Amino acid sequence: MTMHVSRSLVLAALFACGAAVAAPVKIGFLSTFSGPGAALGADQYDGFMLAVDQEHGRLGGVEVKVLREDDEMKPEKGVQIARQLLVRDQVPIVTGIVFSNVMMAVHRPITSGKVFLIGSNAGPTPITGKGCSPFFFSTSWNNDQLHEAAGELVNSMGFKRVYLLAPNYQAGKDAMEGFKRTYRGEIQGEAFSRVNQPDYSVEISTLAAARPDAIYTFYPGGMGVNFTKQYQQAGLMAKIPMISVSTIDGSTLPALGDLALGAVTSSPYAPDLDNAANREFAGAFRKKYGREPSLYAAQSYDAARLIASALRRTGGRVEDKAAFRAALKAADFQSVRGYFAFNTNQFPISPFYRVDVVKGADGKAALASKGVIFERSRDSFAQECRMD
Repeated sequence: MTMHVSRSLVLAALFACGAAVAAPVKIGFLSTFSGPGAALGADQYDGFMLAVDQEHGRLGGVEVKVLREDDEMKPEKGVQIARQLLVRDQVPIVTGIVFSNVMMAVHRPITSGKVFLIGSNAGPTPITGKGCSPFFFSTSWNNDQLHEAAGELVNSMGFKRVYLLAPNYQAGKDAMEGFKRTYRGEIQGEAFSRVNQPDYSVEISTLAAARPDAIYTFYPGGMGVNFTKQYQQAGLMAKIPMISVSTIDGSTLPALGDLALGAVTSSPYAPDLDNAANREFAGAFRKKYGREPSLYAAQSYDAARLIASALRRTGGRVEDKAAFRAALKAADFQSVRGYFAFNTNQFPISPFYRVDVVKGADGKAALASKGVIFERSRDSFAQECRMD
């Protein structure tokens, strides 16, 4: 009898210990880690993992396991991995995704499975309005919104005739539309380039012949490096000013250096933004990785902090979908961008800044914030979103 009771007590104690040790919350990190866009995905991942490392493997006090996957900037590969994360790995949260063609492919498979998708870069317009989902949150922007700020920046600079250039995919199309929505001058011409093409001599020759007051470019990643180098080599940077979004930023500036001096950008982020959250983030990022943080790193760090705030509020109980969604929507964290709140479609209401490429204190090219374009930008499609 005594032996039986003792054994029961031991089993009960073991069960209690096992129950007390909750399994880590799995987070699928899907981004581009190969090809011309690899630097953007690396920045995303490094920004996210900085927040995890700061909590010693936890977010919001809850242990997490981050599963890193490469979509290779291929929509079909993204869908394949998304299904793997949902079915094989049983993740309750997916984050990352740099490129809009991948986001368009994976958005519905993930959100229709009632898995939370926390986007930290790509914000294609179709998922902002009618295609919105209660399971999707963004810590970046709607694509159009990013370029609406640029249109207003160009207005303020007084350029009356502008030539537009972007790659031919969803984000490039959104870039053109967003810029045109706020720009009040004349569009002198526009060119859609092949995604990841290395040579822009035709585009540069054509825009030079059009003789605009300025050009506006959206060429993320390696595309931005190639275009900017070739634009400088053609001797046009000093003749026809270049205003850009996601062409010259923290991910491409190391490869461009002084070739980017004088360029003006519109951005949701700059490494020198003077708020407590950014001072902590930027300093920690420089110390850990030995480089300046880009907007991709900053937005992904915000995604990690957002997830941390929701895990803390719910005690890590992601399975209670309604409670976890409410915790995400509260956005109970300090963004490195400054003000941050969610609109009704769960895209941010946040600032956009003018950011110039200047000589830093160390003599190297650096990004410097030069004022606010929009204090609290709201995207143009929230009214079309009807949540279930």
